[in-house]
Formats: sequence, C-alpha cells, structure tokens
Amino acid sequence: MNEAVKHKLLPLSLTALILLIDQGVKAFIVKNWPLEGSFIKDVFDNGFLYIIHVRNKAIAFSLGQNLPARVQFVLFVIAPVLVLGFVFWYYLRSRDFTGLQRWAVAGILGGGLGNIADRIFRPGGVVDFISVKFYGILWMDRFPTFNIADSSIVICCILFLISIMTASGNSENQPDSEPV
Repeated sequence: MNEAVKHKLLPLSLTALILLIDQGVKAFIVKNWPLEGSFIKDVFDNGFLYIIHVRNKAIAFSLGQNLPARVQFVLFVIAPVLVLGFVFWYYLRSRDFTGLQRWAVAGILGGGLGNIADRIFRPGGVVDFISVKFYGILWMDRFPTFNIADSSIVICCILFLISIMTASGNSENQPDSEPV
C-alpha cells in the first residue's frame, strides 16, 4: 500500500472509533438509565453536568419533530446518508485535504454514522444523554441534551473550519501531494 493511500485510510480509524464508542455508550444508557429523565445523575454534584436519557426523533435542538414520519425519514435518514456518502467519496478521491482536515472529516463521518445508526435501529429516536448548564447564554439554563456523535461532529467541524482559515504556505497545511 503506497503512502498516499495510508494517509487517507488511517484517519478512517477515527471514524470507526467514534462510531464504536458512541454506540457502546448509547447501548449502556439505554440499558441502565430510565427514559425521559426519571433518573438524572449529577456528575460533579454542582449542577453543571447531568447524565439523563432522552430521545430525539428530530435533528439538532429537536428541529422538525412535528414533521410527518415519512418526511422525517427522508430528511433525517435518506438525506444524511447521501451527504455522508458523498463526503466519504470526495474524501477518498480528493487530494485537496490537509492531514488535519482528513482527521476532522473522519470525525464528522463517525459522528454522522452514529446518529444515523440510531435513526435506523432505535425506533425511539437518537439517544441523547449529556446535559450541561448553559448559565443563561442565549436565554437557556441548560444546553439541549446531546451525545458523543453530536460532540464529534461539532468539534471536528470547528477544527475543519479553523484549518481552512489558518492555512498558510507551510508544507504541513498543504494538500496531499501524491495522487491516489
């Protein structure tokens, strides 16, 4: 296997790791935490971080929860599968990504696959379980409950955007130079 192929495939180990951790923790929550907040664990005993089992049949911030089931399936399963498929295809074909960008895209893919797996295999919706105090920012006492997949998507999108904005002329930030 040539170096360029290794350079593209290694970050995909992050995709698999995020998917495995996300689904493993969600399985633990589903098995051990009653649904809908009848049991809340205050992790630090100060109200900052709660573990709570909720389900989200919509997307971020419960957007689209009142849409018909068929529309939700198209918008929240079919469309994301197509988008992730395109991103994966472009990831494999392109030489335009830096090393950091490849790892960031791999993290986005892992998070996206984690939530899509929930939408397909968990009829109750995506398992969310992390609740953090938001101190009134944007008029919210607590940030909407989220999960590891969501965290991976957000963190990796931020890293991807930072890498684009800070790209300079040094060789570390240059796109892959070897063709696939």
